[in-house]
Amino acid sequence: MDAFLLQYLPILIFMGIAAVIGVLFLVAAAIFAPSAPDPEKLSSYECGFNAFDDARMKFDVRFYLVSILFIIFDLEVAFLFPWAVTLMKLPKEAGVYAFWSMASFLGILTVGFAYEWMKGALEWE
Repeated sequence: MDAFLLQYLPILIFMGIAAVIGVLFLVAAAIFAPSAPDPEKLSSYECGFNAFDDARMKFDVRFYLVSILFIIFDLEVAFLFPWAVTLMKLPKEAGVYAFWSMASFLGILTVGFAYEWMKGALEWE
């Protein structure tokens, strides 16, 4: 049993060193980091104006529709580049299958885009 547990010693040493380094960096940052808060540093900066309502307020559904659109086109690009690189390296039969598979994938994405367009997700008031 001791030989079996001895195999885990490098992992335990690695975790111990990582914990010591992590705590060391936190303590060093707390000691040496400059801290001079002023009203400009403490102000809200992400949206450009001060918060005026509760952070748990309801958002308009169009924010979510825009995020869905982003995910759709992000997925399209993520799959399109590797497909385009490997398409010409495939044998003819596999290349034809790969071409029509991607064409159907792009067709489904186009239908989703047209649906959101028809529903008015791209119209912002």
